Amino acid sequence: MKISDFVDPSGIKLEIAAQDKDGVLRELVALAAETGKINDELAILKAVRERENLCSTGFENGAAIPHPRQGHPDVVKELVAVFARSSEGIDFEALDEKPVHLFFLLCAPTDSEHLRALAKLSRFLKKEAVRKRLLEAKTPDDILAAIKEEEV
Repeated sequence: MKISDFVDPSGIKLEIAAQDKDGVLRELVALAAETGKINDELAILKAVRERENLCSTGFENGAAIPHPRQGHPDVVKELVAVFARSSEGIDFEALDEKPVHLFFLLCAPTDSEHLRALAKLSRFLKKEAVRKRLLEAKTPDDILAAIKEEEV
């Protein structure tokens, strides 16, 4: 499984409009819905909010991976991740209590796909070089190139 296989090229937003955590969730889920890979935007939004209520998916170094707690075969057609960035950073209740700049929303039809993809993305975003390239990317193609080149 490669990250570049499930990050949808049409689901990349270089500057998110949202200014708060719930706005980020709404915008990311809408972006995922636009890919056509989920068929119930409200169900995914509810699932993502429920997961965030348990514990923030924002971790250290300005990155977050919002996601439902498990796979959703009834509403997710295929494994998909969408990406958005905030140059200002958003309070996402991250573990290090710093603003988050990089967001990947992850949705999967099965628990096994969900866990494998989440582990891959988590390890990927721990690399400083990855985060730097994603922050400096000028176009969606730059984002995709960074993912493909850095996911070795």
